[in-house]
Amino acid sequence: MSVNYWFLVTFSQFVSFKIEVDLLYKLTFAIAENEVYIMFGKLFGNNKTPKEEKVLPWQNLTSIEQLDEIELSSKGKTQLIFKHSTRCGISRMVLNQFTEAYDLDLNADLYYLDLLNYRDVSNEVGYKFQVMHQSPQLLIIKNGVVVAHASHGAINDLDLSTFI
Repeated sequence: MSVNYWFLVTFSQFVSFKIEVDLLYKLTFAIAENEVYIMFGKLFGNNKTPKEEKVLPWQNLTSIEQLDEIELSSKGKTQLIFKHSTRCGISRMVLNQFTEAYDLDLNADLYYLDLLNYRDVSNEVGYKFQVMHQSPQLLIIKNGVVVAHASHGAINDLDLSTFI
């Protein structure tokens, strides 16, 4: 047996062994990772069924003219305006919490204002309803005036049912 032949056989056995070890390692890691996932799922209640997404009855607030309609409608029904900054992580978190907690049976009109795309509308909200701009921000309007407003985490502390 020549040295070259011996080297080729030995090298191919090594490569084969290396591939088997790599596959075994990856398989072991995958099993362990799955067991950890299952363990955390059991600990924290993940039953692998996708959570149904709650859809709120948002009306997009996109024009200044709508503010007059909101003011008029507030004389008969509570109006809510949620001002959201789509580039802000905190605003997204508060919006998600608000969505999760919102009572779909609440008798109010719910407006969504993307303040980055409708900056002029956002500015006019502040002027018309005499509320300093913040983001995220929720305004509760009754009888043509803001009866309550909150920003950031305080939004989810409001009991909306008291304003209906």
